[in-house]
Order: sequence, then structure tokens, then C-alpha cells
Amino acid sequence: MDTAKERLFKLINEIPEQEADKILDFAEYLKAKRDKKLSEDLTKASESSLDFWDNDIDDEVWNNV
Repeated sequence: MDTAKERLFKLINEIPEQEADKILDFAEYLKAKRDKKLSEDLTKASESSLDFWDNDIDDEVWNNV
């Protein structure tokens, strides 16, 4: 049984160039959307890890350094 990617490759090889451009545009849109989601997830993860350092004990220690 063919995977979705294998079926997609077969279809791409059968279509005219102008239609391939449309598929490329859509694939690039999906990639940009995925990259943006990953970036947002990493930003949220880094922000939540900063909460660890936001406490009175560490603030007092670093105030005297």
C-alpha cells in the first residue's frame, strides 16, 4: 500500500507545471504554518521556564552580587 507521500509524488509527476506551482504554494503555506506553531510553542516553553527563576530568594541573592 502506498503512503500518502508516495501517492502525492506520483500525482505531482503527472500534472502540468502550472498546477505543480499551486501545490508548491500550498505546501509552503502548510510548512510556514507548522514553523509558526513550533516557534510559538518554543516561546511558551521558554516563558514558562523563566517562572522558575522568579522568586524572592533568588532575587535577594542576585541583588547582592
